[in-house]
Amino acid sequence: MMANNGLGTESVEAREALPLMSGRLHHAVAQRLATHVVNGDYPTGHIFPAEVEHAELLGVSRSVLREAFRMLTAKGLVSSRPKAGTRVNERRKWNLLDPDVLSWQIQCGASDEFLRDLFELRMVVEPQAAEMAALRRDDRQLLDMGNALEAMERYTLTDAKGRAADIRFHELLMEATRNEMLQALSNSISTAIASTTTIKHAKKDSPRDPMPEHFALYAQIAEQNPAKARKAMITLIELAHADTQVALRR
Repeated sequence: MMANNGLGTESVEAREALPLMSGRLHHAVAQRLATHVVNGDYPTGHIFPAEVEHAELLGVSRSVLREAFRMLTAKGLVSSRPKAGTRVNERRKWNLLDPDVLSWQIQCGASDEFLRDLFELRMVVEPQAAEMAALRRDDRQLLDMGNALEAMERYTLTDAKGRAADIRFHELLMEATRNEMLQALSNSISTAIASTTTIKHAKKDSPRDPMPEHFALYAQIAEQNPAKARKAMITLIELAHADTQVALRR
């Protein structure tokens, strides 16, 4: 656990030699800082150094650092007060459903408790979404879902195109609910699916084929059977959770 002062930041940053070159610079800086927050290098209440000193330490401009902290503030990881500096917030203030926050937590190592919470979220949201999609989907959405599954089967989840097709299928399902509130959760659900898929395919040995339960879900949406669509989605999520747990034990 790092000390709650600027020296803590310096000791962490000083041992990092990775250049901040990928993507927009402020996003890369935000990701670096967020990683240290999430993994506990910067604990709750940790106060960052003054802006000039911190920017120099990171090798970036003050404007880049300012934008990075604006990003982390919007996601609830940090907060700033005049003359009090910028400090790390307690976890309950984090926007845990934000796709970046979800992704950063998984990158730092997903605990059993975190994965449980993630799959419980899916279990609360997606079965209801499947039921609504079965009732409300239109022909175009159904066709696009079928095309996404065909691409997923062709490329498999070991390929980026197959993983993108999987995400597209789930996004279309959320769209088919025709519920703006549920659709607002789509990015979070997609991030959860993408991240746990990465965990499952981190090893060379291939995990279980997920296509049968996806096709079973699609069939019930096509048949406009809400009860069976809900049941099919529950099965899909339960198997995905089990696959992720197996992958983590490998």
